[in-house]
Amino acid sequence: MSEQVEQQAPGGEIVVTATRRSETLSKVPLAVTAVNAQSLQNSGASDIRQLGQLAPSLMVSSTGTEANGSARVRGVGTVGDNPGLESSVAVFIDGVYRSRSGVALSELGEVERIEVLRGPQGTLFGRNASAGLIHVISKKPSFTFGANAEASYGNYDYWRLAGSITGPLTDTLAAKIEGVYAKRDGFYDDVNTGTTVNNRDRYFVRGQFLFEPTDATSVRLIGDYTHREEACCGAAYIDAAFNPLIGGLNDPAQNNIVKVLLDLGQQSQAFSDPFSRKIWTSTAHPMGGTINDGGVSLEINHDFGAAKLTSITGYREFKSEQEGDSDYSTVDLLYRAPGSFRQFKTFTQELRLQGSAFDDKLDWLVGGYFADEKLNVDDALRFGSQYGRFAACRIVSGGGLAGFYDPASTGCLSATGRTVVGSFGADIINGFDRLDSIRNVGTTMDSYHQHSKNYAMFTHNIITLADELKLTLGARYTWEDKSLDATFGNNNTICPALQGTLIDDLSSANATVRTLAGSLLSLGCQGNSTSEVNRVSINGKRSESEFTYTAGLSYQVRPEVMIYANYSKGYKAGGFNLDRSALKSPIMPFAAGGGAQAYVHNLMFDPEYVKAYEVGLKYSSREFSLSVTGFRQEFSNFQLNTFAGAVYIVQTVNGCKASLGGADRDADPATGSCASGDVGYGVLSQGVEIEGSLRPVRNLTFNLGVTYASTKYRDNLVGNSQGAPLDPALRVLPGKQISNSAPWVVTSSASWTPEIGSSGLHALFYVDARLSSDYNTGSDLYPQKSQDSFVVVNGRIGLRGQDERWGVEFWVQNLFNQDYTQVTFNTPYQAGGSSASYGYPQFPGGRQIFSSFLAEPRTYGVTVRGKF
Repeated sequence: MSEQVEQQAPGGEIVVTATRRSETLSKVPLAVTAVNAQSLQNSGASDIRQLGQLAPSLMVSSTGTEANGSARVRGVGTVGDNPGLESSVAVFIDGVYRSRSGVALSELGEVERIEVLRGPQGTLFGRNASAGLIHVISKKPSFTFGANAEASYGNYDYWRLAGSITGPLTDTLAAKIEGVYAKRDGFYDDVNTGTTVNNRDRYFVRGQFLFEPTDATSVRLIGDYTHREEACCGAAYIDAAFNPLIGGLNDPAQNNIVKVLLDLGQQSQAFSDPFSRKIWTSTAHPMGGTINDGGVSLEINHDFGAAKLTSITGYREFKSEQEGDSDYSTVDLLYRAPGSFRQFKTFTQELRLQGSAFDDKLDWLVGGYFADEKLNVDDALRFGSQYGRFAACRIVSGGGLAGFYDPASTGCLSATGRTVVGSFGADIINGFDRLDSIRNVGTTMDSYHQHSKNYAMFTHNIITLADELKLTLGARYTWEDKSLDATFGNNNTICPALQGTLIDDLSSANATVRTLAGSLLSLGCQGNSTSEVNRVSINGKRSESEFTYTAGLSYQVRPEVMIYANYSKGYKAGGFNLDRSALKSPIMPFAAGGGAQAYVHNLMFDPEYVKAYEVGLKYSSREFSLSVTGFRQEFSNFQLNTFAGAVYIVQTVNGCKASLGGADRDADPATGSCASGDVGYGVLSQGVEIEGSLRPVRNLTFNLGVTYASTKYRDNLVGNSQGAPLDPALRVLPGKQISNSAPWVVTSSASWTPEIGSSGLHALFYVDARLSSDYNTGSDLYPQKSQDSFVVVNGRIGLRGQDERWGVEFWVQNLFNQDYTQVTFNTPYQAGGSSASYGYPQFPGGRQIFSSFLAEPRTYGVTVRGKF
């Protein structure tokens, strides 16, 4: 319960629908943060990313593409740019489910309120709310005519124009049309291309009809469309000045991969001062992206007297096209070709019938739900024009051949080096030449088609046991069917040629030959990029069903005080890892294992489960509101998506009740298994949330939120429910706080709107802040990805006319220009050799260099608005 409120609803509270019933916030026996329109406006929030300033248990970030941003509640969320994984934090807008949380990272238009429900919400809201839920409720049409408009201008040449008109068409039909246009220069300067990256260029329109033929019936039709044409997303190399644990990783004298990049054209400035926000990317593949998102929904409510029926029907289409440099460097290593996209087509239907019985002692609700989602992904990730030379130089510079390193020569070998390598056999020297020749080849187009059908029946009932004592019982049974059909296109003929000549060298008696053959095969067939799979199709199916439920007790101690306790089980669907590189290791040809179809099982991952316990206290009066919640959440089959520099690793992380003796923390993929009978939950999230609001005098409001969330992996981890070993890339995880999960978060805000004279004028003074303690931004928890504690402060001052008919406001976001990262990741393919000693023991291995998606810098501007 957090009334982030400046203008209170009647009685001083926000009315929410967290239980699919309209209730005042203090009477809802759940952990809910409700943010109203005035608070959103004051904070400058126009999409769900900025909600974190007002909701301490929520964090939203975006990475390689804004289409796959990630929302986290109590530290738990879905990580990474892999559309095959569904969101742990579900997003609903006007009752309609959005396929992924990143789909909602756009303008929201005029909003009545946003509800953030913390903890699993599977009973009423479905399968993919295992960590929490964000519900955005837009403003309805009005039967009273009204219009408003606003214009904002800020630094980075920021423009935002918004407006709406609403009113009656007849006595029973009202309409509303609204729109937003926003444009801004990017926060990154791409020195090579002379452009800015992470810009804004978007518009949003929404039209609504509200039909109320009788007091018992209402029909609401909504249609909306969003278009975005933006260059996203830039990333900068992280240096030791920002994170000392980077150490000498960016030093060419200590890390051969940096030397190779410099010799092939990378500017040395790129490896320092990331927050100068200057980047150097390949001029051949500028970043670009287009997003089109639209849909319609129809909500019908009819009160029969004894019961009320609600029907919500939705259809949405979302398409994100992304292209450009994918290695974030000047050197042309990897790029996503034009024509790559991900698309969702989603139909949903929900029916609810609710009423009361036994003299209102039973408040009952039953319902059904159906969703049909079609996910289409076309992806053309290709090796760049310099990849072959880079790959050969990576091998030569990182080991015993370093003395023969010559980046200007074929195979990156000097003349003497060619003689030496030739002594290992023709296969090896020819392998270097073949690897060197890889340029502008790879995926011509991989097409994935995933079809998901979801059916559910649910009930949610509140039973009055005594005057102030209520029992809540809810249950949901879900059926999920998912199918995958994929067809690959690839013209990397070098990979099969390498496999045809080098596989026998993997068993050579000469250790150097074995090592070189393995390196040549790995880099020449990186990501299973091989013409062997050209025009090859695979398919897979999976079905699952799950029973989820909730039970709770609440007691109204006094009219202003309630206590409650809840237990619930949540569920998140399993699925397919939509990444060809995850089918198998790239070394051997697909034919050796029976063809690509034989590896489809490696793309599948199991459902995620959570058992949650929660106790809470709520106090509410006109002057003061307080909510205190204690929680414990146990996640089994925790779906973890990790980018390891060349491949997305998806594992369902569990814990082992028996000690693994450190075998889950070593680099051996074969050690660390656990008997299936000893497998238990893998992530434990527990802590306390405190949210309060103080209104000591008229027009003055203070809000404070504190979340302590110890969200950690267990000490002994395995990679699935059968007890398979944890992938070595995840060996840092055991016992650690999970990624993007700050143990401590404190949010605060203050709003003062004093009257000026007796003319109806008001001033506005507003400030909010969010303090996050240290956390790690990488899902593999490498210490180089850590983020120190920081504070972000926003502010706004202004003058408003009588009844707020006009207003002028000056605002600033990130007032102190705090530098911090959203996510730090392994820069694709840019890992040096590990044969030489390295002087930074915190680093888990190798000489991987890192890049970061940086958070936004300080922005400021002015907004003028009016209404009538």
